[in-house]
Amino acid sequence: MQTSTLKKVHKLAAIAAFLLVITFFTSSIIADLFASYEAIAMVKQTIQYSVILLVLSMMATGISANKLYGSKGKGLMATKQKRMKIAAANGLFVLLPAALILAHWSSIGQFDSTYWTVQSVELIAGAINATMLGLNIRDGIKMGQKKAAKVTA
Repeated sequence: MQTSTLKKVHKLAAIAAFLLVITFFTSSIIADLFASYEAIAMVKQTIQYSVILLVLSMMATGISANKLYGSKGKGLMATKQKRMKIAAANGLFVLLPAALILAHWSSIGQFDSTYWTVQSVELIAGAINATMLGLNIRDGIKMGQKKAAKVTA
C-alpha cells in the first residue's frame, strides 16, 4: 500500500476510534442522567453491537502506525505508542467487559448499586481513553506540521 494511502487510513481510523469513544461516553452520560431504564438499555445494546467498530478502528490505527513508523518510535512517536498500549489495555480489560456486562444487566433491568459502580468505572476508563486518543491525534498533527516545515525549509 502506498504511503499516502496508508497515512489516510491511519488518520481516518484514529478519528473513527476517537469519535466512537466520545459517542459511547456521551450517549451513556445523557441516557444515565435523562432517559428511562429502557432507553439506557437501548444505548447499552447499541454500544455492545458497535464496539466491534471501535476494536477494528483501533487495530487499523495501530497496524497502519507500525507500517508507517515502525514499532520503535522516538520522541512524540514513542509517547503516542505508549498511550496506545495503555488505551488498548484499558479497552480490552476494562471497557469491553464493562460494555458487555452493562448491556446484559440493563437488558434484564438490573440497575442496582453494582450496575452503577461498573458504569462509573466505565465512564472513568472511557474518559481516560478519549483523552489519550485526543492527545495522540494532537501529537500526530504536530508531527505532520514539523515534517511539512522541514520540507518547505
